[in-house]
Amino acid sequence: MWLIMKVFLLQILVFLLFGGGIHCQASIRRLTFVVKEASYTRLCSTKNMLTVNGQFPGPTIYAKKGETIIVDVYNRGKENLWFHRHGVTMPRYPWTDGPEYITQCPIQPGSKFTQKIILSTEEGTLWWHAHSDWTRATVHGAIIIYPKNGTKYPFHKPNAEVPIILGEWWKRDVNEVRDEGLATGADPNSSDALLINGQPGDLYPCSKSGTFKLTVDHGKTYLLRIINAALHEALFFAIAKHKMTVVGTDGSYTKPLTRDYITIFPGQTFDVLLEANQRPDHYYMAAITYSVAPKYQDFYDNTTTTAIVQYRGYYTPSSPPSLPDLPAYNDTDASVQVMAGLRSLADAEHPCDVPLSTNTNLFYTVSMNSYPCVNNSCGGANGTRFSSSINNISFDFPTIDILEAYYYNISGVYGNNFPSFPPLVFDFTYDYLPLVYQLPSTGTEVRVLEYNSTVEIVLQDTAVLAETHHPMHLHGYSFYVVGWGFGNFDENRDPLRYNLVDPPFQNTISVPSKGWVAIRFEASNPGVWFLHCHVERHLTWGMETAFIVKNGKHPEAQMLPPPSDMPPC
Repeated sequence: MWLIMKVFLLQILVFLLFGGGIHCQASIRRLTFVVKEASYTRLCSTKNMLTVNGQFPGPTIYAKKGETIIVDVYNRGKENLWFHRHGVTMPRYPWTDGPEYITQCPIQPGSKFTQKIILSTEEGTLWWHAHSDWTRATVHGAIIIYPKNGTKYPFHKPNAEVPIILGEWWKRDVNEVRDEGLATGADPNSSDALLINGQPGDLYPCSKSGTFKLTVDHGKTYLLRIINAALHEALFFAIAKHKMTVVGTDGSYTKPLTRDYITIFPGQTFDVLLEANQRPDHYYMAAITYSVAPKYQDFYDNTTTTAIVQYRGYYTPSSPPSLPDLPAYNDTDASVQVMAGLRSLADAEHPCDVPLSTNTNLFYTVSMNSYPCVNNSCGGANGTRFSSSINNISFDFPTIDILEAYYYNISGVYGNNFPSFPPLVFDFTYDYLPLVYQLPSTGTEVRVLEYNSTVEIVLQDTAVLAETHHPMHLHGYSFYVVGWGFGNFDENRDPLRYNLVDPPFQNTISVPSKGWVAIRFEASNPGVWFLHCHVERHLTWGMETAFIVKNGKHPEAQMLPPPSDMPPC
């Protein structure tokens, strides 16, 4: 009990210092991240894995809107590494954005690098994670950005705030799982358990003592900062007998949206208010996988992870606690209910600046694919090797990062001919498609955008090989989600239904299974910026590309120079 009280008091102290009545002068702060091997036990098994500062999940970064933070990173592990601040736009400074071989080469074992985090318009919950191999399974943590001095939350101030980080656990080294999948061409093995704040919950006997517990007082309100840090799994999340009110997503505020559950896709964050208004007892919060279980991909984590919301007081708790009602694992209609209701706050202090017209219109198909193998000897569909693509191009990572190649005019590293539209137009969501559509081309192609161009991208899922959802993340920008739907996008009909008044402002949006989404943004952040699916195996198979946004005419519209100690390739 004393440990729980100390944690609770620490949460209150952090809240007062950064989000409540005591305001510190914003300044550049310096943090230290030491990457090293640590031993952790889950599911009755122990393994060594990479961590930051010996913590899993990693340390939380607390900041205020507009602050700049310096992070000294020491790589004392055995693998190359780089960090990405997911959702931080890094204005004019892509150099430490994080994706390996896109904006920089990795920090090699035994090396140190100083990263700069430049916060601008972001406010709410974001996160940081490794952006090399599958290391982010254990190397990740929350970023909490409080309102700047003189401003406050656009909702009733909560009594306390709690990060809730959802993840996955493998009994084996996660990069061994990745490498085995690549060697065989098969779908890699799913995780052995889902996690809440690093713990699978007391449904696993060996993990009972480590189950995360949130102690609440009846009548008080708690801000849960929920992050889906899972490598692969979209998740349904709920708290038994309690409703949740969404007030923000991806570092931007929303109009209040009250739901019994949320669907949170890999890479996304949600800020939700929890009112402790039920009879004092113990209640499970729980998460399960949402998966459409494609016909050629039968692997998904079908476990249930739990944590406990326990009311303070003297009573005999129910045993076991109540479990929340969650949708069926393959309920696609349920998976879009929160997305359908999200709206930007769009008030005077948080304006909605969605482009009302666009001059650059792109149509990108996102597809599962396969490559043939000799004698049908691979472990993918019909003996093939799994791959994936955008506009039928499976991305091939270079050995020199694209940003440095662009900045220093190094030729031969990438091409700038990424197509604006798919090379083949067909009934993208038809259930039975010819095998010819399954074979993608391979290349390192990017799209060049003019500075200040207004961009619309329609992202269309296809039924090539297997239809499924794709949470697409754009680095360097948040964007307005102006429309979505099931089936094939209709360029004549669907734009008439766009929301150009208060669309949600996000950095990660999931393309529905056999559906589409339309996003808009103004290309006013020069640099090289990655676009990719945040389902890690899809990224590994090639579902990514990049944008090069040109400099503007004036110095304040141009990329800042690189740091002097960029890691070498």
